[in-house]
Amino acid sequence: MKTEKERRFCQACGLPLSRRVEDGLERDYCPRCRRFYYSNPLPVVSAICPQERSILLVKRGRAPYRGRWCLPTGFAETGESIEEAALRELEEETGITGRVLGLVDVCSYRSRFYGDLLFVTFEVEETGGVLKGGSDTVAARYFPVDGLPSLPFLANRRAVTRYRKDKAEYWAIVDSFRDSVSGGGEGRRRPNLLSDRLVEVIEENAASIARRWMEEALTHPSTAGYRLFNQERLFSEVGMILSHFGDWLGGRYGDGEIRDYYTAFGRRSRRQGVPLSHVLSALSLVKKHLWEFALSRGMWGKTIDIYMTLELDRRIVVFFDKAAFHTARGYES
Repeated sequence: MKTEKERRFCQACGLPLSRRVEDGLERDYCPRCRRFYYSNPLPVVSAICPQERSILLVKRGRAPYRGRWCLPTGFAETGESIEEAALRELEEETGITGRVLGLVDVCSYRSRFYGDLLFVTFEVEETGGVLKGGSDTVAARYFPVDGLPSLPFLANRRAVTRYRKDKAEYWAIVDSFRDSVSGGGEGRRRPNLLSDRLVEVIEENAASIARRWMEEALTHPSTAGYRLFNQERLFSEVGMILSHFGDWLGGRYGDGEIRDYYTAFGRRSRRQGVPLSHVLSALSLVKKHLWEFALSRGMWGKTIDIYMTLELDRRIVVFFDKAAFHTARGYES
């Protein structure tokens, strides 16, 4: 690429160029042709080709940074779109074909080898091909996004950082639902489920939830069996249920404890003369007030908040289904 200092003559007439200001910038100018010459950055394309939570890197076979790992990267050619250039470079350097999913990042960069560059990085989905080193590379392999080697190009590092930031919510949702479905809350500590933030709020406001439950339970016909109970003892019982729920979600309370406590709760309720339907309705009302409280404190501005609330709903259902089952068994025994 010729720089401004290297451009001396007009390409059309061959006369020496002068310098003239246009739009506040001094540019090369041909007085005879009345033509300005512009120096524009070279377009460079990079591809982030993911596989699960790994991305494809290539080991460079040429300067600059020979032997270093980077994203599949190269110059766009005349006659191709910027997306076509990214896919061509990916295939030439890795043997992988793909399709562009979206734009990740655009940034400017000044190279001592090529001058001003404009880096455009796309996320690309692998569609075929055989993974191998290419024309300008000696190796190609996938690296975990949390275990990447040092990338020499600032534009590559910036694009990977942006990519990880853009995927953070999606990965958090996937992790949270996976841990929840695989048994989160069942006697072991789960790693940062999304709804933990709401759970903390519920635990801090257990007394308020219990009072709301009592206001309804003492007047609702489906829980009439509790109207003559000592209110302090009833408040304590509901507080214990809420405490169990929080402990179960936090991994401090397992299925064995649910079985033992609620089996005994069912037996105790029978001795107290409360109909089984009233006991189960009381548990259902606790579940209802937990969910209503969560909705009142939930935030709906982002997709991740919606998933968080839906995940909490599932965890509430799982806990109280277990509690109701063991209560009924205890009552019937």
